[in-house]
Amino acid sequence: MSKSTKKKSAAREWGDALIFAVVAASLIRWLLLEPFTIPTASMEKSLLVGDFLFVSKMHYGTRFPITPLQVPLTHQKVWGTEIPSYSDAIQIPYFRLPGFSDVERNDVVVFNYPVEFQYPTDLKTNYIKRAVGISGDVVQIKSGDLFVNDQPAEIPQEMQYSYDVTTNRALTEDFLKDYDVNPDSYMILKDGLYIVFATDEVIKRLESSPVVTSVTKRIMNTGGESEITFLDGAKLGWNRDNYGPLQVPQEGWTIEMNSDNVMRYAFTIEKYEGLENVEAKDGQLFIDGQKVDSYTFKQNYYFMMGDNRHDSLDSRYWGFVPEDHIVGKAWFLWLSLDKHESMFSKIRWSRIFNGIN
Repeated sequence: MSKSTKKKSAAREWGDALIFAVVAASLIRWLLLEPFTIPTASMEKSLLVGDFLFVSKMHYGTRFPITPLQVPLTHQKVWGTEIPSYSDAIQIPYFRLPGFSDVERNDVVVFNYPVEFQYPTDLKTNYIKRAVGISGDVVQIKSGDLFVNDQPAEIPQEMQYSYDVTTNRALTEDFLKDYDVNPDSYMILKDGLYIVFATDEVIKRLESSPVVTSVTKRIMNTGGESEITFLDGAKLGWNRDNYGPLQVPQEGWTIEMNSDNVMRYAFTIEKYEGLENVEAKDGQLFIDGQKVDSYTFKQNYYFMMGDNRHDSLDSRYWGFVPEDHIVGKAWFLWLSLDKHESMFSKIRWSRIFNGIN
């Protein structure tokens, strides 16, 4: 006689289904795709605030969890609380599965914000920027124009700068909306004077308006910015629009540790190369108390910039992105919502399922 099978209760079936769903979602999120939302305007107009996209882990190779003790489907905190969702009691060495490609110049990349040192590497906040310089490249900015390896860099189609726009009357929100300038992309300095973040196409249209009397790109020509913190931007005289030349470190690249290279690369060596005791002093580099005359980098690095060039805190300010901080390639949009609209007008239908270039 066969033994009867006890039927599962409804609660048990729901519980099993929930566990399966969590496990499946966690595996997909880790191995294949992870959803991401654009929270700031640093990539406009290429990517807009309110864009929802999928990040491919497959392109550059899935990164094994460095911090494995974590509540599934969380990042830094348990949902809706300030409770950490992880324990750093166990840290696994960095390892990445083979991918379809390496990070290529001008890829739009999601990565862990490098200077967020209070979190483990894989739990730092996710950022999204364009990889304008890859390992070994020399990047330089002259009067706002980017050069890579002494050649003018490829210009993203929707790249923005900031402009002073003077007018002969006050501009309304509807007027600017007609020119594809949303309320987050302009500031009123005084009557008849605006700062507008816009693409070349929008600026050409504004210049043709009888209401607009002048348009001037806001280029920072002289003086260093103290906000360039990973090296002494003020001392070098570097700013957002005049910067470099600066070579992006590459795995196996050996440099002489003279005073200039100590200024440019000591921060990177100290923070990302896995060394315990690094100190820069009087233009010299010391590792474990010993002065070093040369250094060979252990991993590849990338130079990231936002397409909204005057409204982006990026590698110009906080330095290179190490390879072990790379999360994945921004692949395609699956939804886009405009916070300035309401009801069904919130959905930007034309952006849904667009690829990201």
